[in-house]
Amino acid sequence: MDRMRKIKRQLSLTLRGGNSGDKTLSETISSQDTGAHSDSEIVHEDVKMGSDGESDQASATSSDEVNSPVRVRLRNNPGRKISTEDINKRLSLPADIRLPDGYLEKFSLNSPLFDKPLSRRLRRVSLSEIGFGKLETYVKLDKLGEGTYATVYKGRSKLTDNLVALKEIRLEHEEGAPCTAIREVSLLKDLKHANIVTLHDIIHTQKSLTLVFEYLDKDLKQYLDDCGNCIHMHNVKLFLFQLLRGLNYCHKRKVLHRDLKPQNLLINDRGELKLADFGLARAKSIPTKTYSNEVVTLWYRPPDILLGSTDYSTPIDMWGVGCIFYEMSTGRPLFPGSTVEEELHFIFKLLGTPTEETWPGITSNEEFISYNYPRYRADCLHNHTPRLDNDGVELLSKLLQFEGKKRIAAEEGMRHPYFHCLGERILTLPDTTSIFALQEVQLEKEPGMRTNSLSESVNSISQRQSLLF
Repeated sequence: MDRMRKIKRQLSLTLRGGNSGDKTLSETISSQDTGAHSDSEIVHEDVKMGSDGESDQASATSSDEVNSPVRVRLRNNPGRKISTEDINKRLSLPADIRLPDGYLEKFSLNSPLFDKPLSRRLRRVSLSEIGFGKLETYVKLDKLGEGTYATVYKGRSKLTDNLVALKEIRLEHEEGAPCTAIREVSLLKDLKHANIVTLHDIIHTQKSLTLVFEYLDKDLKQYLDDCGNCIHMHNVKLFLFQLLRGLNYCHKRKVLHRDLKPQNLLINDRGELKLADFGLARAKSIPTKTYSNEVVTLWYRPPDILLGSTDYSTPIDMWGVGCIFYEMSTGRPLFPGSTVEEELHFIFKLLGTPTEETWPGITSNEEFISYNYPRYRADCLHNHTPRLDNDGVELLSKLLQFEGKKRIAAEEGMRHPYFHCLGERILTLPDTTSIFALQEVQLEKEPGMRTNSLSESVNSISQRQSLLF
């Protein structure tokens, strides 16, 4: 406690320009830790870089002068040589970043980055010098798709030589950035998970806002097409688990995706599945607010939302998981309605027309009454999913419940017996670790996979809508 008080007092004096201002916080820490960590000059905590290049913790404050919580212990060694590893650690950069020519040389003469605690302003300037936030850092290769607000390109980063997806959002002079873009950026900055697409960089110009994402080979819709709509059932299980895992991470943080569909689930050649397109996502506040019911593509929209409910929570996403599970298992969409009325008709024909016993309060819903649906009896899901075992059918049934509160939650779904064959270790992985880090978890080869389809689909504007609004 005494040590922390001294550090805080020194920080306060430094920021106010007090008498001890010439002595940095780093030196204070260093002088109190003499003998500790003597074998290394920099000790760095694992602070992740946000989408604008700032550490997650540092971005929580609006002051440019507030020091980052990145703790760095320095030795009074003015003659030492700054290495690429030092820069990467200090700025929390990926290990494969290639620093611009001459960037290291300037630190051999003057190294302000290492002479004082890292402020947000200094961090931002440093990242800009490296190339973050600049269009010229990325090379466009192919157009992947075009929507109302945005165009998505396949590109390459000059910083890492890795492929990226560039989502270029056009800015209207009077309207500015679409609210969906602002929402997507604000949410993805805080979502760091192996099953959520990574936002690497943000580039803002007068005419456009470009979001730089990691590049994945295809989306689940393309994967289904390439397999002839017959995915290996083991792979169905792996994809579903990863979908639940990514959703569980979001739901624990009160984030609703609200637009789950195969086109918004990206898959790489390793079999990693990642949630994408958070343009319709919302951070759900407590107590419950009322939201728009114009969410979720029609085929994956739950019946309570179809019937006008605007009071919902995380179960809105779980119905879509059930529809996607069915589609992966059978190769065809579950409820392909073209209107709300037709969509509900498909749902009731399979699951039975709801009654007060199966859905309390439904008979007083004005929209339900106005449609006057026939009295269908529930059909057995086994008859429609011949490739699913008993555990799979039971899980599907728990996802396709009329009432949101009765649907199984993502975390509970991950522990369902359907996934027991994957082992216990898969449930304890760190958030940012892929399930394929486990030796016992491997993607099976798809016997019907078309090998030449990838190059064709990448160049197809109509097929790749994953990152568009």
